[in-house]
Amino acid sequence: MSDAVVLMAYGSPTTAEDVRPYLEDVRGGRPVSDEAVAELAERYLRIGGRSPLDDVTEAQRAALERELGIPVFVGMKHWRPRISDAVGAALAGGATRLVGVVLAPHYSRLSIGGYRERLEEALADRAELVLVESWHDEPAFLDVLAERVRGTDAWVVFTAHSLPERILAEGDPYRDQLLETARLVAERAGLERWSFAFQSASPTGEPWLGPDVLEELERLKVAGVDSVLGAPVGFVSDHLEILWDLDVEARERAAELGLDWARTASLNDDPAFISALVGLVRKAGAVRSAA
Repeated sequence: MSDAVVLMAYGSPTTAEDVRPYLEDVRGGRPVSDEAVAELAERYLRIGGRSPLDDVTEAQRAALERELGIPVFVGMKHWRPRISDAVGAALAGGATRLVGVVLAPHYSRLSIGGYRERLEEALADRAELVLVESWHDEPAFLDVLAERVRGTDAWVVFTAHSLPERILAEGDPYRDQLLETARLVAERAGLERWSFAFQSASPTGEPWLGPDVLEELERLKVAGVDSVLGAPVGFVSDHLEILWDLDVEARERAAELGLDWARTASLNDDPAFISALVGLVRKAGAVRSAA
């Protein structure tokens, strides 16, 4: 049996011209307004013109491949290279079993469920599939997060991408897994002053999980906090939701409130994080090759 890994991320537009087709892909082909395109394009301009997600994911892929000694392919959910491209490349290389790892530690049917659908559709039963659906409590992952907040004197606000509130009625474990991650990291780091907030909610007309990080900053100001450290535990790479939502919006709101604001460094291709990913893949049993 020959194994390969499909490492998956959300994807982001490469150029300003890609913004409209990217948004249409995210929205399932539904038309996108000129205003929405202009707003997203402006955000990319504010963070330097493009997202670093492609470069970061490639660095993670290369590091993971070196450590595992088996092929690792990148597939994006909403941009290029597609998950189907990664599956095709793995099969063309002779893989008979694929281990899918989503670069998102917490399970939701709305997120990880979509990655599974794309993997299974592309694979079409041509090889065995093992999908790592959740790794929110993986000890090595928690350890690397704890190192980023250990010893701080600031109030720590753990954050993650919000999702529509209706997932709670559906029994989705997403929020519970996030809160568990935050609690376990706080315990490891010996934190006493921390809270959790969401970010990146979309204006869809329905309630989304909260509180929003900007609202949490306001609450902390009223409570007498003067220094805040943002710790985005729901994200593992620098991309728009980090560089805009936290480094621009949250930083600007904190300044308006008179709060000191800082953010923990993203995990990206930190060797300790790559080691955690290696552990995930090995737990899935994928270290074998035809050789």
